[in-house]
Amino acid sequence: GQTNLKSPQDLQVYVVNTNFTLRWNYTGNDTNVTFSAEYRFEDFTTDEMEWKELPGCQNVTHTECDFSSAITEYYDNHHVRIRAERREEVSPWSSIFEMTPYVIAQISPPGIELQSINGVIKIKVSPPEANQVQKMWIDDLSFKYNLVIWENSSNAEFRNQSIFPTDIIDDLAPDTTYCLKVQATYPSDSKEGLFSPIHCVKTTRKAVNVLFCATNVSVLALNMQFHLHWNNQYKQLVSYNVQYLIGYLKKLYDDYSVKWLSVPGCENITDTQCNFSSIITTTSGLFYLRVQAMSEYNKSCLSNEVKVDPLVTNEIGPPGLKVDISDVLLHIQISPPGGSENEVMRDHYDLSYRVLYWKNSSNNEEEIKMKEIKQTIGTISDLAPSTLYCVKVQAFSKAYNKSSHFSKEECVKTPGDKILPLIILATFVTALIAVLLVATPLVFVLYQAYNKIKYVFFPSCQPPLNIEGFGGQFFNSPYLSTTEEAIENCSIIEAIITEVNQIDFKDYKHSKQSSRDSGNYSNDDDTSGSKVSEETLEKEIV
Repeated sequence: GQTNLKSPQDLQVYVVNTNFTLRWNYTGNDTNVTFSAEYRFEDFTTDEMEWKELPGCQNVTHTECDFSSAITEYYDNHHVRIRAERREEVSPWSSIFEMTPYVIAQISPPGIELQSINGVIKIKVSPPEANQVQKMWIDDLSFKYNLVIWENSSNAEFRNQSIFPTDIIDDLAPDTTYCLKVQATYPSDSKEGLFSPIHCVKTTRKAVNVLFCATNVSVLALNMQFHLHWNNQYKQLVSYNVQYLIGYLKKLYDDYSVKWLSVPGCENITDTQCNFSSIITTTSGLFYLRVQAMSEYNKSCLSNEVKVDPLVTNEIGPPGLKVDISDVLLHIQISPPGGSENEVMRDHYDLSYRVLYWKNSSNNEEEIKMKEIKQTIGTISDLAPSTLYCVKVQAFSKAYNKSSHFSKEECVKTPGDKILPLIILATFVTALIAVLLVATPLVFVLYQAYNKIKYVFFPSCQPPLNIEGFGGQFFNSPYLSTTEEAIENCSIIEAIITEVNQIDFKDYKHSKQSSRDSGNYSNDDDTSGSKVSEETLEKEIV
């Protein structure tokens, strides 16, 4: 059981795609030593971990071996160990190396094809596991590619950029040698692959710029309305055909040059602008646009491509604003940018609103106050009475770090202070009530005194002058005190006086009869009483 062989040390497993290499160190000075490895993996179906010989790593004479054919389960946990052997003599097993293939695997370099033409470099990239049956990375479309390019000179500057599987590298100097390398990445697992070998290629001279080509192609987008603009330097008749390509086609490894489509309404036009809003059918993908110019001699020229990421390219327009005032509140009603029917602006940008309001006065130092709201309806309190307030609103999206211009200012004046008029009205009503309470008894007393005085000094009816002195007791006022005692007057009444008096009495009786007929005496008792009085009076006179 004794042995002089030492155990191998520092086991490491290197995995590139589905290629597995085991490496180790051996510090012994023994000769004719070979190495053999074993492995096991967690089989969840049997719950057993039995050591097995590792294919490709038996009786090897070097300190590395390839066991790619042995591993087929890339997501299971594996254990590896190795020992030294010489004839019948073996060393103790090394420490166990534990691994999960998919976790430690690296991405191999992609394949590259280059073509230098017309001052640019066309590049075509192959996925890291192209044409392999057994793959570590199942989805080739999930790969992204990073390019590093530089001039082949002593003081070169490196330029990094992302490229598609089929792409064009422009902005290059003519007749210049460029070197480049490409790296594949797998963003879903945050993995970066190995760079490809360096490739160098010399650029050619670019063809003479055709005057009728569309230049300075740019996109202007506001509230999900997209317009393409370009310049025309050619003085002759030129027609344009605007083309677009759906972005995901560039992620494919096929040639997409034949998959460009014409924008509806922008075919064979002479204007230098095009509304391509109709092709933006989704907000999650990319679109590429270019302009094909056609001269009068049926020659064509393609402009540079422009990329459109709808929600990033689009700009937010100013919202609409309406304001109204109540007793103590300023009411704000906001219309979302693009109108309430623009669901893309409302749903995808998650808009908020920044409200600025201030007193519109001659004092330039009036403080501008700000309020942020999520809803399209809001209120502002703490307003001063009889004051002109102005309001403007800005829409913004935190998710896209975008904000609109401010809306047009809207101004409204708050109503006056109602406390002072109420105080004045209450004071007036109180004073009026007090005056009425004091004046009513006084007027009543004066009215009664007036009636008494009038009754005494200015009676409404006077006795006739021809009976003045007769029956004086009926006309004496009870309110006048008697200052002299009644003196009996005796006189001889001549017959002529009696006759006159009888005539006057008849006139008096006729007057009384007229009064009765006018309704002053309405019952029989009064009538009879009057007749008795007349008879009595007549007897006295006779």
